[in-house]
Amino acid sequence: MIFQTLISALALSTPLLVDACQSTVTKPPLLWLADLRSGNTDADSSVTLSKAGPGLRLIRFEQGAVPIPITPEEKLELEKSGLRYFDVTEDDLEAVLTQKISNGQYGGSRAIPSAPTHQSQVKPVIATLSQANLKTDLAALTSYKTRYYKSTTGATASKDLLKKLQSIAASAPGTGGKVTVTSFAHSWGMSSLIARIEGTNSAGAITIAGAHLDSINQSNPTSGTAPGADDNGSGCVNLIEGFRKLVAAGFKPTTPVEFHWYSGEEAGLLGSAAVAKSYSTSKKPINAYLNLDMTAWLQTGTTPQIGFVSDKTDSNLTAFTKKLVSTYLSGVVATDDYCGYACSDHASWNSLGYPAVYPFESITEYENPNIHTAADTINYSQARDLPTLETINLTDDPNSSPLLMHMSSRSWWWPT
Repeated sequence: MIFQTLISALALSTPLLVDACQSTVTKPPLLWLADLRSGNTDADSSVTLSKAGPGLRLIRFEQGAVPIPITPEEKLELEKSGLRYFDVTEDDLEAVLTQKISNGQYGGSRAIPSAPTHQSQVKPVIATLSQANLKTDLAALTSYKTRYYKSTTGATASKDLLKKLQSIAASAPGTGGKVTVTSFAHSWGMSSLIARIEGTNSAGAITIAGAHLDSINQSNPTSGTAPGADDNGSGCVNLIEGFRKLVAAGFKPTTPVEFHWYSGEEAGLLGSAAVAKSYSTSKKPINAYLNLDMTAWLQTGTTPQIGFVSDKTDSNLTAFTKKLVSTYLSGVVATDDYCGYACSDHASWNSLGYPAVYPFESITEYENPNIHTAADTINYSQARDLPTLETINLTDDPNSSPLLMHMSSRSWWWPT
C-alpha cells in the first residue's frame, strides 16, 4: 500500500513514555536495565552481565535524556528486548543539533506545497511500475539467512544491492539527471547505500527517500533466521523500483533526489544517524526526508489504510503527503498513528531539524505480527497490491525538484 505512495511522493525523565515494537518488556527501559544488571529473576533475560568492560555503548532512551553506558553484552540483550532507542556512541544527533544552533546554522523549516501539481508527470511513471520487479527484488533480499547489521550475510546483501543499483544507473538513457550510486561505509561492516539523481541545480536542497536494509531475529539477533520480508524488504524494494523507473524515464529534477538504504536501523538507528550527521556536518541542504519502513502488510479483514506517524515528523509535510493518497490512490484511506521514540530512521533526520514524513503500511494496531522473527517471509495472500499500494511516493517535492519517493505506488512529491 505504501508502495503506491513512493512514486508519487518524490520526504528519561519519563521513561514510561517509551514504547516498543514487538517488545515483551512491560517496564520502563531503565528499570529493565537495572533488573538485567542485578540478575533479577523477573528481568527479560537469563544472561549474566558485567557492570563494566571495554567497548561500552552509549544509549539514549528518550529525547533530551543523558545517554546510558552499557556493555556489548547488554547491547545484545537490548536488541532482543524490542525497546526503542538511539545508539549515540558514534553519532549523537542531539549534540550535533545543539552545535548547529549555537553556530547559527539551523535554518528552520522549508516551504511545503499546499497540493500536488505534477500529476501529468507522475502518472506515466506510476503506470510503468512492475509488481514482477518487486517480487523479484524481494525474493533476492529474503534469500539471505539474515541481514543483521554485523553479519557476513548482511554485508553481502548490501554489496549485492549495490551492484544491482549500479546496473540500474548504467542503464540510464542519458536524457535525465546524472545518476550515481555509492556506498557509505560503517565500522560494523554492512554499508549503507546512496543512489542519486542529479538536479539541474546540483547545489540545491536534496529530497531523500530512505529505507533500512538490515533485518533482525529478535530472539537470536546474531545468528537467528531473519528474512525480513516486510521489515524491511518491502520498503527497500519500493525504493529500488521507484529508482529503477525514474532512471528509465529520464527523470531530471530541478534539485537532487536521493534514495538511501540504511544499515543498523534495528540496532539503534546507526546507519541513518551516521548519514544524517555527515550531511549536516557537510552543510548539505535538505528539502525533505520520506521514510519507508514496512509497506506491504494488510491485516485480514481491515480497511486498506496508510498510517501517518505524527511524532518526530513534520506536520506540514505529512499533510501534503496525505493529499497524495487521495490524488493517486483509490480504496485507501490516510489515517494518523503514533510511533514512539526512535522507532525508525525518520527520527534521525527529524533530530537534526529536517522535515520528515513516515507513512506506515497500516496503523500499529494492525501491524505485521511476524516481524523480527523467522516467519517474516513473503506471503502474497497477506500483502497489499504492491505496485499499486506502495509506489506513489515520489512526487511534488516540497521545494524544488520532483521527488520520487515512497514505495512503488503511493505518492510522489514534486518540487516546483
